[in-house]
Amino acid sequence: MDRVSSASNAFPAGRDDITSQFGLIWQVLREPLIVPVLKVLVVVCLGMSIMLFIERVYMGIVIVFVKLLGKKPNNSYKCEPLKDDIEVGNSAYPMVLVQIPMYNEKEVYQLSIGAACGLSWPADRVIIQVLDDSTDPAIKSLVELECQRWASKGINIKYEIRDNRKGYKAGALREGMKHSYVKLCDYVAIFDADFQPEPDFLWRSIPFLVHNPEIALVQARWKFVNSDECLMTRMQEMSLDYHFTVEQEVGSATYAFFGFNGTAGVWRISALNEAGGWKDRTTVEDMDLAVRASLKGWKFVYVGDLKVKNELPSTFKAYRYQQHRWSCGPANLFKKMAIEIFKNKKVSLWKKCYVIYSFFFVRKIVAHLVTFLFYCVVLPSTVMFPEVSVPKWGAVYIPSIVTLLNAVGTPRSIHLLIFWILFENVMALHRTKATLMGLLEIGRVNEWVVTEKLGDKAKLPAKATRKPRIMIGERLHLLELCTGAYLFFCGCYDFGFGKNRYYIFLFLQSFAFFIAGFGYVGTFVPNS
Repeated sequence: MDRVSSASNAFPAGRDDITSQFGLIWQVLREPLIVPVLKVLVVVCLGMSIMLFIERVYMGIVIVFVKLLGKKPNNSYKCEPLKDDIEVGNSAYPMVLVQIPMYNEKEVYQLSIGAACGLSWPADRVIIQVLDDSTDPAIKSLVELECQRWASKGINIKYEIRDNRKGYKAGALREGMKHSYVKLCDYVAIFDADFQPEPDFLWRSIPFLVHNPEIALVQARWKFVNSDECLMTRMQEMSLDYHFTVEQEVGSATYAFFGFNGTAGVWRISALNEAGGWKDRTTVEDMDLAVRASLKGWKFVYVGDLKVKNELPSTFKAYRYQQHRWSCGPANLFKKMAIEIFKNKKVSLWKKCYVIYSFFFVRKIVAHLVTFLFYCVVLPSTVMFPEVSVPKWGAVYIPSIVTLLNAVGTPRSIHLLIFWILFENVMALHRTKATLMGLLEIGRVNEWVVTEKLGDKAKLPAKATRKPRIMIGERLHLLELCTGAYLFFCGCYDFGFGKNRYYIFLFLQSFAFFIAGFGYVGTFVPNS
C-alpha cells in the first residue's frame, strides 16, 4: 500500500520536473535569442511594408493622373481603323495567326474554338491554330472533330499535336511557330482554352501594331464570366481587377513595363522572334518573353477597354495550383534574369530599375513575403513578448491604406474588404512557400498543373454542388490547419494575458485558415 502511494506521488513530481525544465529552457532562450530575433524580424517586416506602401501609393497617384488627364492608348498611339483597298483587296490586311493552346480541355474547348473562328477578319487573312497537348484520346478526338467541323464551314483552321508535352504551354507555342504557314503571318494572337474574344477583337487590337512599328504587344483586359459564382471568385476578381486597372495601366501609361498575361494578347511575330521566342525555363513563359522583348527596346500597350471573357478557377484546389505557378515562376525568373536585366544596355537605367525593383522585387517577392510573414507569423507572436512592440503605423495604418488602394479596382466589392484581407492572408501562405521555392529552385519549382476549367459545370444548380464526392484526404490541408491553430493560440494568449488587443484579428484570421484547411472554400462539383 505504501509502495502504491509513493509511486502515485512520484508522477506529479516527475511532471513538475519536466515542466520546470521546459520553463528553464524557455527562460534561457527567451531573452538572449528569441526576443532579439523577433525584434529583427519586426524591423525587416516594417521595411518591407514601407516598400509595398510606397509602391502602392506611387501607382495610386499615377492612375489618378491618368484618369484625370484622360490618357488612353488611343491618345498616345496612332490606331486608326484599317481601311479597304480596292486595288489590292484583302491583301491590305495583315496576316494573323490565332493560337489556342489546350490540354484535356473537355469543358471549354468548344467555347474557345468557336470564339476564335467567330473573329471578324478577312477569312483568307487569318489562320486558327489549335495546339492540342491532350493526353486523353477521347478528348483529342472531340477537339479534332470540332476543328474539322469549322474547317467544313470554310474556316482556315489547323489542328496540331505533338508526341510529348515537353515545355508544357511554352513548348506547344514554340512548336506551333515552326510550321511553314506561320511564315506568312505578321502577328499572332494567343488565347487560352477558356478565353472567348469578341468578334471585333482583331479590328481593335491590330491597328496599334500596324501603325506603330515600335509596339511588340497589345494586351487586352480579362473579363470574368463567373466572378459571382462564389465568395472565392469574388475575392479573385478584386485582386485581378487591381492588377489590370492599376498595375497594367500604370506600366503602359508610363512606358515603363508590364508583363504579358499569357493570353488575350497580340504579338508582332518579328518582335517575338527577336526576343528569342518561347522558352520553358520557368512556369511563367509569358513574363519571360515580355521581359526579353522589353530588353530589346520593344514597347507594349495595354488596352483596358478591350475585354476578353474567361473563367476564374472556382475550386480551391485549382486556385492553389494556379497561385503556386504564378508565385513560383516570377521569383524563379527574377533569380535567372536580374543580372541580365542590370547589364542590359539597350534600355534606360530608369526602366531597368523599374523592372528589377518595382515589377519583380516589390510586387512578386516582397508583397507575398510581408503579407504572410508579418501578419500571420511575426505580428501574432509579439503578443507573447511584451518587450517587442510594433508601431501602430506599421500594424494598422499602412495595411489599411494598402487595402483601400486595392479596393479601387473593384468598387462593387468594397463591402467584402474584410473577407478579402482574410482570404489574401490565407493565400499568402502558399504564395510565400512558392516564392521561396522559386528563389531557391527547390521542390515543385518547375511543376506545371493546368488550371482546371469547369465550363458548363460551373452552372450546375446549387443543390448539385452541395454533394461533392471528395475524399477526406483531399479536403484537409495541414498547412492551413497548423497556421490556424497557431493564430488561435496567439489570440487566446492575447485575450487572456496580452495588452495589444490583436485577438479580434487573430481569431478572425485563424477561422479563415480553418475554413480553408477543412476545404470549405470555393465550389464543389460532383465528379459525375
